[in-house]
Amino acid sequence: MARLRHTDWPDRLWIVRHGQSAGNVARDEAELAQTHLIDIETRDADTPLSDLGHRQSKALAAWFADLPADERPNVLLTSPFVRAQQTIHAVADALRIDRADIVVDERLREKEFGILDRYTVAGIQATFPELAAQRAQVGKFYFRPPGGESWCDVLLRLRSVTEVLRRDHVGERVLIVAHQVIVNCFRYLLECMDEQQILDIDRKADVPNCSITEYALDRNWRDARFELQVANFALPVEAGGAPVTDAADAPVGPK
Repeated sequence: MARLRHTDWPDRLWIVRHGQSAGNVARDEAELAQTHLIDIETRDADTPLSDLGHRQSKALAAWFADLPADERPNVLLTSPFVRAQQTIHAVADALRIDRADIVVDERLREKEFGILDRYTVAGIQATFPELAAQRAQVGKFYFRPPGGESWCDVLLRLRSVTEVLRRDHVGERVLIVAHQVIVNCFRYLLECMDEQQILDIDRKADVPNCSITEYALDRNWRDARFELQVANFALPVEAGGAPVTDAADAPVGPK
């Protein structure tokens, strides 16, 4: 796997999936019942954390607050979706960072599912059999549902976020709170992966809620490298006494 050669990066970057949401819970219940639609009243952008998600967020916040002051995040970026903002608000409060200083960036939003939004796997297969067959043929990396996005579409918007990190946040300690696909797409970009490598990672396991994927730049070497330190690290949630959850945000479908 190739690595990024330039050194104009934050000193540390944490990418975190939001805490468990009410949508995660509703999706699990719908899949278990084999119903066609996920029963939730809010639009995806407004879906809040579950009670457990709030506990997970507080555990995450406590973990960051326990770091030495010069190792804690000093720049906070978040998806505009409510569940991500609620998660990062817990961290900001624990670190005594004004919520007004959090950068809300629409490029960090959840992958858009278009016409398939709120449908379970069974619902997609029953209601949109042609789309289900197309997705199985094309693969999840390139498949774009009508009105929605492919992983490549998400990657395109995240490429500009990485340029902001290199332009505006060199030497800083940046925390990003977003969504499962966002975490994996950042891994694709920052670890110079190809389609097969990232889909192999995605196939093995979902990203746990409030887990940490961390990158750091070691400037002590002549050949400084911005590299992965840990992926899907769920210890902050476990240490805080909250159960670890990893339900997918979207219908799983064919792998």
